[in-house]
Order: sequence, then C-alpha cells, then structure tokens
Amino acid sequence: MEPISFQPIYMTRVWGGRTLEDNYQRNLPDEQPYGESWELSDREHEQSVVLSGIHEDQTLNELWTKNREEIFGSNLDGDRFPLLIKILDARDDLSIQVHPPAEIAPHLGGDPKTEMWYIADRDPEAKLYIGFKKGVSRDQFAKSLEDGSLEDKVHAVQPEIGESIFIPSGRLHAIGAGFLIYEIQQNSDTTYRVFDWNRVGLDGTPRDLHVEESMKSIDFDDFEPTMDEPQGDNLAQCEYFQVDQKDLEKGASFSNGRERFAVITVVSGLIISSEGSQFRPGDFFLLPKGASPISADRESKILVTTIPV
Repeated sequence: MEPISFQPIYMTRVWGGRTLEDNYQRNLPDEQPYGESWELSDREHEQSVVLSGIHEDQTLNELWTKNREEIFGSNLDGDRFPLLIKILDARDDLSIQVHPPAEIAPHLGGDPKTEMWYIADRDPEAKLYIGFKKGVSRDQFAKSLEDGSLEDKVHAVQPEIGESIFIPSGRLHAIGAGFLIYEIQQNSDTTYRVFDWNRVGLDGTPRDLHVEESMKSIDFDDFEPTMDEPQGDNLAQCEYFQVDQKDLEKGASFSNGRERFAVITVVSGLIISSEGSQFRPGDFFLLPKGASPISADRESKILVTTIPV
C-alpha cells in the first residue's frame, strides 16, 4: 500500500505569517496571515481530505471508520483518528495558555490535550515560554495578571533547530515570535488563554481570555522545564502518541512494519515511495500498516509518529 497524502487545512491567525510560502512553497489561499496548517485532522468541521490514489477525496474520518484495521492497525478505538498534527508559523507571540488535564477537562466543558513541539526553524532570538520561574506561587501569578508583570513570572528558553519539547496538559506555555514548529497532539482543540499581550484579533476586537478555566488547569509546580533530550531515536512517548526521529543515509529505506500506521514528517532531504512519489521538507503523509518501504534519495531526516502498541 502506498503513502496517503492529505490536502492541508490553512488557518488564519493574528500571530501568523507567510513562512509556509517562503520555506515550503505552499500556495496559501490569500494574503492574510496564516499561522497554522493542519496536516492531519479529524475534527467535525476540519476534515483532512486525501489528495490522490485509491482513496482520493475521502476524508480522514472515512478512512478511520471504514478502513481502520487495513490502514491503521488493530486494537485502535474511538470515533475519530486520535491525533491532530499541524505546522505552526509564529511571526508574533502566541497567547500564554494552557490545555486542561484529563481529570479537569470534563468539568470545564473542554477536552484534554497533551502535545509536543519540534523546532523546524527559528529566528536567532526566538523564545518559548514554558512553565514558571523557580519559586513563583499561584498567588504571585494571579497578581501578575492584574498588574501586567506576567512575563517576569514565566520561564523562557531559546531552543535550537531540531530540538523538541513535550507539553503535557496543565503546563503553562506560549510560542514566541519567530518559530516554525511541527506540533503533534491529541485530537483536541481546547485552549484556555490566560494572557494575550493586550492585543486585538484580526477582526479588531480583543480576543477572549479564559482566566478562570486556566487557573483551574495550570500545574503550579512546573518550574523551569528544559528542552527534551532524545532517548536514542525517541523524542516523545506517552499513552497518546510516540514520536521518533530517523536519520537516513542516501539509499536507506524505512518501513513501519505490519502492526500499525505511522505519520511521516519530512524534516530534511528527499523521500521517495516505492511507486515514485516524492516528499520534501515540510511534507506530511500517512504510511499505512504494512506499506511498502520508503527510501531516502539523499541524506534525509524524518519524524515518525504513531500510537504506542
């Protein structure tokens, strides 16, 4: 079985830009700032659609519902494909935000979301805001929301290209201006903004904040986390997803085996399918279980995302 590619779903964002055009030669719909490209999405109103092949024009949900064992593997439950995979183009700071933990989300009317970020590109001084500076208390943080000193309470890091970080639900976080990031997450779009830099949205009105929900969701014992150290090939693993990084020499092949699907992200180089399809940096595709191996036409790096067996 061949790799399956989907039509990206582009999302305008007040903090977005045009880097998808510049870096990946994407054809964006218009001249607005685009902050997100949803590469695989099985949301009710945002459905990824197959670009070509025997499943052309089918949605990701149709594949998941009708061809689950054939394409994705066995022992997979749920009404929807359980991952949401995006590219984020941050030309301005994102809001400081949190996603609710599983034990709290139902009481707040949201869905839990754990995610990870892979730094695909960044400006030299770009910062991620992750967790709290050591010793900051809940009360100090709440006061900072009132007096505007929040940035002094949040921990910042300056990652290198190729680094990654795991963002469990409950972790306070924000992407600063100047990043291109691959985001792998649970299939949820629940985000609680606690601070949005006092700006307005694309419609000219202030964006909604969710301070009460945020304060109930934030882990206030999360002090000064660092970027993750890979464990061999593994970048992130939890009950929801596993992300590995593979460095392929020219001519090397990769197969995901016969048990489970993989989502492939091309970080660098050129990947060729057994039938000659070419995948370049910034391309994402679904490699069905038992698919024919893919190969590297030159030295290449890929991310391999799946669900732990």
